[in-house]
Amino acid sequence: MLKVGLLGAGRIGQVHAQTISGHAGSRLVAVSDVVTQNAQTLASKYGAVVKSSDDILADPAIDAVLIATSTDTHSDLIEAATAAGKAVLCEKPVDLSLGRARQCQERVAGNGQPVMLGFNRRFDPNFAALKSAIQGGEIGRPELVSVTSFDPAPPPVSYVKVSGGLFRDMMIHDFDMVHFLMGDLPEKITATGSSIVDPEIGKVGDFDTAVATLTYADGRIAVIKNSRRAVYGYDQRVEVLGSQGLLQAQNMLENTVVKSTAQGVQSAKPTYFFLERYMAAYSAEWNAFLTALADHSPMPVGLDDGVAALVMAEAATLSAQQGRPVSLSEI
Repeated sequence: MLKVGLLGAGRIGQVHAQTISGHAGSRLVAVSDVVTQNAQTLASKYGAVVKSSDDILADPAIDAVLIATSTDTHSDLIEAATAAGKAVLCEKPVDLSLGRARQCQERVAGNGQPVMLGFNRRFDPNFAALKSAIQGGEIGRPELVSVTSFDPAPPPVSYVKVSGGLFRDMMIHDFDMVHFLMGDLPEKITATGSSIVDPEIGKVGDFDTAVATLTYADGRIAVIKNSRRAVYGYDQRVEVLGSQGLLQAQNMLENTVVKSTAQGVQSAKPTYFFLERYMAAYSAEWNAFLTALADHSPMPVGLDDGVAALVMAEAATLSAQQGRPVSLSEI
């Protein structure tokens, strides 16, 4: 039974507390949060105790920690946890600073503890099945990938100010998805962004609508589309065109009822947000973490993957700011 400490009891921490406690191979034993009441509420729900993050890391009875704190703490906590002998699953991204993320990568390599990055979408059953079909050669060689990722509504501007920007905060999931599906990194990225959903987002220097085109050295192409507003729900789709066919992962709908009449055909809307859409992915992600620990095998998503996604986010940010293609070799 893996004894786990949870660092961070906010919205995503609550999701992880549920997956940790719901798995037969793990037990949530301690929770920390800068807001003590949040930690107390979550700990009491799952029979854990409230401790400071330092105390959790110092407790030899705790085997692993799940880091669900604010992004600016991730690198420090990953380093401290691995130095304390803990296995780590950390929410994305590694850091908002690529330089700091690379430094973390180097330091953790010397600590000898496993670290997994929380790119949960890789574990979504539909996207995982799509990846399996690609690996099985079902559509030949993938040549063109299209990723659609639209949020139902923009976040508060207060969040945008500290998020690191759309490319590092939102599209980073899609950069990782393309990396997952294509198997390697692009040669260059061309990105453009605008602020047409909420002008206040533009005033603080960020985008709410963006497109990135990733070009590979062998001619393959991937296109990512992001928007902070889709009034019909959480739009999450992936399409892969290969030399011998097409694969598509469609939206998860609120229900599967389809009404067909003389007036037309109607179906339900996509699920509203990530909690509904990706709960199965979070559970599968945690199971993959536990399996890797039990088997002493490499983590399915490591710090290298986290740094790779951040490199792509940096290139896209620079491209959108300067209005030119940016080679990853520049980053």
